[in-house]
Amino acid sequence: MQHAHHAAFESLWVSAPLILVALVYVRGWIRVRGLDLDSIESWRVGSFLLGLFFIWLAVASPIATLDHELLTVHMVQHLLLMTLAPPLIWFGAPMKPLLHGLPQGFGNIMSHFFRSPPIQRLGRAIAHPAVGWLAAAATLVGWHVPAMFMLGMRSGLWHSIEQLSFLASGLLFWWPVIKPGQGAPNSPEWPILLYLFLATLPCDILSGFLVFCDRVVYPAYFSSARGIGFSPLEDQQCAGALMWTCVTLVYLIAGTVFAARLLSPETSRQYRTVKSDSLLSAVPQTIQQSLEVV
Repeated sequence: MQHAHHAAFESLWVSAPLILVALVYVRGWIRVRGLDLDSIESWRVGSFLLGLFFIWLAVASPIATLDHELLTVHMVQHLLLMTLAPPLIWFGAPMKPLLHGLPQGFGNIMSHFFRSPPIQRLGRAIAHPAVGWLAAAATLVGWHVPAMFMLGMRSGLWHSIEQLSFLASGLLFWWPVIKPGQGAPNSPEWPILLYLFLATLPCDILSGFLVFCDRVVYPAYFSSARGIGFSPLEDQQCAGALMWTCVTLVYLIAGTVFAARLLSPETSRQYRTVKSDSLLSAVPQTIQQSLEVV
């Protein structure tokens, strides 16, 4: 009963901000097109809105209420928040539409805020791929330690913190891969292949442990899965296999795209003289490009 009340409250406080963000984004996108600035393709709008929908599906939909009943559903939440929603949101190139969608006075305040030197320095720091990789790995492994996992199951507050950390670390992880708002790439992309490969390792270890472990790791699911014909161990194995398959497929698609671009003659010539550490400049350049039109 307590979980049901928390789920209803969570659905309300998550749905309203998501709808507001979607409206601001669409309003800003319409304004950008009307001003004939660097227009954002229609498919990016769909990508951004789909990313927001996946967040809602993971946190506020009726499906989300089953996360205390099935580990598989709990794993679906993590995959939606960390692996699927973040790249879709970044593909939407959200900086420019969101800034233009805000009321003009508030948009100007946010524009000056993002241009401030401390925020620029912070952007350069968190844009580094090492930060994204460490954040994603620590979040994934940390919240699947049984003690932390059970803390999130027992406490509504900690459950919300858990979900927020999965989304935030996913956004950090996918930023160096998508580089939202940039046009032609200005840095060599081969390190991203290594970045994606290394990111699969924590997922492989954790999912392999869940699939091949001969005992139920999380006691909260001892009796919950039997109502739908799953034993708790089968539920655990299904959750592990789902994570293993989904993460491998998504990273494989991303890696294939990068490999194809690297093998093209034009890309090879473009990156021949560019240093790999120029990835550090992606965030401030992107923010600056987005703010110049405000």
